[in-house]
Amino acid sequence: MAELSYESTSRELATDQGVLRYHEAGDGPPLLMLHGSGPGVTGWRNYRGNLAAFSRHFRCLVLELPGFGVSDPVEGHPMVTAPAAVARFLDGLGLRQVDVIGNSMGGIVGTRFALDDPERVRRLVTIGGIGRNLYSPGPGEGIRLLTEFTDNPTREGLVRWLHSMVYDPALVTEELIAERWRLATDPQALENARAMYGSAAFAARAGAAAASDEAPYWAMLHKLRARTLITWGRDDRVSPLDMSILPMRTIPRAELHTFPDCGHWVMIEQKAAWESAVLAFLTREETA
Repeated sequence: MAELSYESTSRELATDQGVLRYHEAGDGPPLLMLHGSGPGVTGWRNYRGNLAAFSRHFRCLVLELPGFGVSDPVEGHPMVTAPAAVARFLDGLGLRQVDVIGNSMGGIVGTRFALDDPERVRRLVTIGGIGRNLYSPGPGEGIRLLTEFTDNPTREGLVRWLHSMVYDPALVTEELIAERWRLATDPQALENARAMYGSAAFAARAGAAAASDEAPYWAMLHKLRARTLITWGRDDRVSPLDMSILPMRTIPRAELHTFPDCGHWVMIEQKAAWESAVLAFLTREETA
């Protein structure tokens, strides 16, 4: 297999709302991989270490969602506009149905998309993030540190947030810090981050939610038809493990796999074990 570098996997798709950028590797059934949020995030940075394993079995499509400094931006809150971007992306590639892996915010986006258009998602894998705090304070420590960085973007604040993402602090290398800092401080990326995680944005969303009669996505999980695997780091300080209880109990036939000594980035921190569990789930023969 040829080396799966950034350059060799990079692709672009022109749509009626700008260019969607993505990475593609492998042949086989299509597997859409959706990244999380946070300073300096990209789909490539979330999943570059997993492409070798998954591209042996799937046509991996790592979409860069609008609003994070890679694909062309669109108007609106990045999380709200993401499901429509997913639909545009799949339509543009002529894909009717895919499997989906979503990390944190990407898991919420994949879940919303599967709820809105159930025929298009065969199987869904989430990595932390979905659900709701039941016993732990919300928002979690990692989200609070993310808000602090977004309000006041300093290198020290970025490092504090990065440490909240992992169980093993050795993963927060100088290379990782520098890589995340470059994109996190891009003016457009920072503006989008403030729209999502700034303290003013949080307050505005809380007020809007209190005044709205619309049910939150987590209250609709019982309607999810895609066979679902929920994966979680036992030591997640961004979305604590108790958040998994609601989706595990309400999503029909959902499976929950918890990984020890692991924070929010399960696909990175427990790479081999996570890849093994997810591949077994995605390649398992359908049962009634």
